[in-house]
Amino acid sequence: MCGFVGSIHNDNSEQRERLTDIKQMNQLIYHRGPDDEGYFDNQDITVGFRRLSIIDLQHGKQPLADQQQRNWVVFNGEIYNYIELRDELKQLGYQFATDSDTEVLLAAYQHYGIQLLDHLRGMFAFVIWDTQTHEIFGARDQFGIKPFYFEQQDDSIYFASEKKVFAQINDFQDISEEALQNYMTFQYVPGAQTLNQSVNELLPGHYFIKRPHQDIQVKKYFDAQFKPHKVTSTTALMTELQQTLTASVACHMRSDVPVGAFLSGGIDSSIIVALASQLHPHLKTFSVGFEHPGYSEIDLAKETAAMLGVENISRVITPTDFMAEFTKFVYYMDDPLADPAAFAQYFLARLAHEHCKVALTGEGADELFGGYRIYHEPKSLQCFNWIPQPLKTMLHASVAQLPPTMKGRNFLLRGTTPLEHRFIGNAKIFNEQEKAQLLKQYDQHFPFYQAVSSVYQRNHQLDAITRMQDVDMHTWLPGDLLLNADRTSMASGLELRTPFIDRQVFSVAQKIPTNLRVAHGTTKYILRETAKAFLPTGIVDRQKLGFPIPIRVWLKNELHDWAVDMIQTANVDQWLDKAYCLQLLDEHCQGRRDNSRKIWTILTFITWHRVFVERTAN
Repeated sequence: MCGFVGSIHNDNSEQRERLTDIKQMNQLIYHRGPDDEGYFDNQDITVGFRRLSIIDLQHGKQPLADQQQRNWVVFNGEIYNYIELRDELKQLGYQFATDSDTEVLLAAYQHYGIQLLDHLRGMFAFVIWDTQTHEIFGARDQFGIKPFYFEQQDDSIYFASEKKVFAQINDFQDISEEALQNYMTFQYVPGAQTLNQSVNELLPGHYFIKRPHQDIQVKKYFDAQFKPHKVTSTTALMTELQQTLTASVACHMRSDVPVGAFLSGGIDSSIIVALASQLHPHLKTFSVGFEHPGYSEIDLAKETAAMLGVENISRVITPTDFMAEFTKFVYYMDDPLADPAAFAQYFLARLAHEHCKVALTGEGADELFGGYRIYHEPKSLQCFNWIPQPLKTMLHASVAQLPPTMKGRNFLLRGTTPLEHRFIGNAKIFNEQEKAQLLKQYDQHFPFYQAVSSVYQRNHQLDAITRMQDVDMHTWLPGDLLLNADRTSMASGLELRTPFIDRQVFSVAQKIPTNLRVAHGTTKYILRETAKAFLPTGIVDRQKLGFPIPIRVWLKNELHDWAVDMIQTANVDQWLDKAYCLQLLDEHCQGRRDNSRKIWTILTFITWHRVFVERTAN
């Protein structure tokens, strides 16, 4: 895993100036690749690269050229089936000078062209340029595990593995009102947007082509669609799932450096560790927790590690740790990410890096197999299906007038709200009324549900539970979880691998019928049943906990004065109503409402603004 920066240029700017700019930008992602750096510059493209050496430590330098010195590549990620691909290409006459997956990627492009994307199993973002045709081709992996940002500046298109590098050419004053409103709802910026109007992401499963004197062309090559159908044999499905997961873990453990694993008290990471330990019995696992009762999974993780016969190394995170690291954490995230679990994973990655260079994690199981409790909601709201829509609309308007604390009010509101406006993913921080109070430049033309409307439009033929899962698959997973996974790990120079988020695993998951995902009062039913073959029952039956973080307690106690000072001194009057922010904090501290997630979202934005817009944070 590595990082790159570059520019595609049509102008006649001085070569020395271009290369100087790219070298300065490349230093901002030093943490992604502290082992090596490399550069390339010609009339079409200027590229900088940082390397974290994982495969073929001696010969995997980048940028890398083919043997004819015609095609060049910079590549961030891992191609897990590179050994099989290399063998296929050797049979076709290709020769290889290294054992790196980067050279295999380049040879696959020579042979298959753009269709190489159909042959790749892995996580990747790459750019390939042809020095003869002057064509430039880039792509991002199917699920968005690896990042890819780009920005148009005059006659150049800049691209990078992290958005922060654009601080060299952009003052980041161009905050998007729409993106800010979405952030305040989702706790991250969904879709191709970033918080700045001029910077965008290449979406998962997309590639681009840039030809001389033509505009850049962006196209989709993969769409992770759920296609559930009836299963004739549950036993056969479970066998297929276990075999596919086992093969995925084996591929994800390919490395020339030590591999460890994250371990919480839940089933997802336990499955990965159980399968990985079969291949590597001396696997080291890592866990973090907090001092406050009820906010630590360390004991459960150690219990799980003991059951599986692996070592567990843990660390307790304190409020002092938070104060020392929060600004750095926000810096590494690029755009504000107000998921408290990301902050825990930031410390988890640092702990793991002390013992290994690669770690496995259980991200993605919930999205692929139906793991969130909210997926039970369509069943609990079935009674509303019998009410005519005009009557539901009237009922909704009446219930909305009731006091917010009235019992049953929320149930009635959700039951009378269309799914497309009710469910937008795993987080909904501020509603529209609250955002109108919070944001100085609130615009009613950017309602929260607009960000997921395209997903709902294309999955309208599916059942409600699968539609919700599909929304999470295309918004929450890449926008929150995978951003979190990439940035928190790379901040410590750790490569994080996600065996659940795998093309072959998804090919099994996408066909599982709803009644084998959300069933019998539980979630991930078929995954749990499959795991019984290699996990103790006590682990299989555990409910999902996530990374519980005591921000509710901290904001009332250890972090209260810090939060007040942050809000009062913030230079964000153009964007936020600070009196309303302080009101939310006061309500929280007096115990009238749990506003901790709202306050955390505000504080994360304020810190981001100080780091990237004001540039006053240390």
